[in-house]
Amino acid sequence: MNKKIRFMETVLRDGQQSLIATRMPTSDMLPIIRTLDEAGFYSLEMWGGATFDSCVRFLDEDPWERLRSIRKEVKNTKLQMLLRGQNLLGYRHYADDVVKEFVEKSVQNGIDIIRVFDALNDTRNLQTAITTAKEAGGHCQTAISYTTSSIHTVDYFVNLAKEMEQIGADSICIKDMAGVLTPETGFELVSRIKDAISLPLEVHTHATSGISEMTYLKVAEAGADIIDTAISSFAGGTSQPATESVSIALEGLGFDTGLDLSKLSQIAEYFNPIRDRFRNEGILNPKVKDIEPKTLIYQVPGGMLSNLLSQLTEQGMQDKYDEVLAEVPKVRADLGYPPLVTPLSQMVGTQALMNVISGERYKLIPNEIKDYVRGQYGQSPAPISDEIREKIIGNDEVITCRPADLLKPELNVLREEIKDYAKSEEDVLLYAMFPKQGRDFLGRREDPFYDVPVQEVSVKIDFS
Repeated sequence: MNKKIRFMETVLRDGQQSLIATRMPTSDMLPIIRTLDEAGFYSLEMWGGATFDSCVRFLDEDPWERLRSIRKEVKNTKLQMLLRGQNLLGYRHYADDVVKEFVEKSVQNGIDIIRVFDALNDTRNLQTAITTAKEAGGHCQTAISYTTSSIHTVDYFVNLAKEMEQIGADSICIKDMAGVLTPETGFELVSRIKDAISLPLEVHTHATSGISEMTYLKVAEAGADIIDTAISSFAGGTSQPATESVSIALEGLGFDTGLDLSKLSQIAEYFNPIRDRFRNEGILNPKVKDIEPKTLIYQVPGGMLSNLLSQLTEQGMQDKYDEVLAEVPKVRADLGYPPLVTPLSQMVGTQALMNVISGERYKLIPNEIKDYVRGQYGQSPAPISDEIREKIIGNDEVITCRPADLLKPELNVLREEIKDYAKSEEDVLLYAMFPKQGRDFLGRREDPFYDVPVQEVSVKIDFS
């Protein structure tokens, strides 16, 4: 057997996002970019997710400039980004004119592949991004937000892949953000999707639960075209499996990975001291490297587990941890089994926490949960019962249209709001994603006397 399998390298985005909350500055990336470009990767994931937020909030960097700087150096490898569908890089739905402009500018500034997902797998929330990416000359990869529940069967995901092919995807990714895709299910899922569609298929998982390498072996055997890994310096734990290790193992089993092991060694040697620096500064918390088999038991992402524990500890209620964990799947079932990915993972976790702390289920309800039940995030995977709906939103109307259909065009308003500081359309989009941080960043850049309010700095990891 000499089957080909390609690798996407995540160290510049998901690898460092998962372990150090996206705190790596561009200056750490540029010296090794040419070696990354020559190593034989299919693509380099280097943008999207929490990149924008971290650049402007913590690193005082322009994320658009990062993209342009890396694009200048990369000649052989595709540059890839992650996009939350109609949410773009933020936490709310944007009007179509903002989505179109953002996708067009991403491609114009150097992105080749846009991986777009929706937290609910509601494909209506992907359509504008897909159409625009293709019209702009980019490759649009739609991602299945993988999760487990009574309705999230292999048949469900195969039908979703078919639907994504029909609405214009160029390729498809099985995005297992929680690290809960088992080797057995991974083999069946990839085999059946490859039989059902004619598009390239990529698989993305995290090492959180301790089974990711076995899963990658089985999906490779089933015919996956691409897998996502991180160079060993930023691999393991809540990140992806190590690029070198997976490559060596698959090569030994007869797969052609196209990777240059000597280049991979150079890349790891470069990033090792950078990892050590973050460890010494306390930004790389040893806990994120832990294996967490409870992820497989509770079907809860590892980052969500640690966030729940820290919230309970702050309130002196860590003894309620197991009770909250047991409540999470109950809340998820009540809400129609949403996948536990940003922003739904945070929302479901918070509701479970409130149910336990208050001593009464749904006595306290966050506004985001109310909006979700009203249909403002999209359609829940399974119907929400009348009883739960009434408990959460009373007699409020539930919308059934695509949520963005209710939004008026926003770009002109945004341009007007930030006209004193924005020099380009990219600046306007930066402001659109994160209004407060964006205004502060652009204000400091344009006005040396700009008064930036003091803000509390905390490390928050975004698990998309």
